[in-house]
Amino acid sequence: MNARIALRIATLTERLSDLRNVGPAAMADFAVLGIETVSQLRTSDPDVLVGELERRTLRRQDPCVRDVFAAAIHEARTGEALDWWAFTPLRVTRYAKTLKPKPAR
Repeated sequence: MNARIALRIATLTERLSDLRNVGPAAMADFAVLGIETVSQLRTSDPDVLVGELERRTLRRQDPCVRDVFAAAIHEARTGEALDWWAFTPLRVTRYAKTLKPKPAR
């Protein structure tokens, strides 16, 4: 990790609500998950968080929730605040690779 990234991480707030993509809905989701600080978020995985949120709420989550989680985790780890939709293409590509093609008829 270079010094500039380390400095950004060191100066990050511990308040989740200070992260760019964390609004009231994400705060509510993090509360359900028991995540209260940026430090907790920093060590999280967006796919795991979405799976746990679905398990706890007994509701399927919109795929964009995963992108919001990914953006917040990215900012927590690097200090770089990217819009949540910057993570959508990566999710779409990853999920497409996990789908099996239908056999030809």
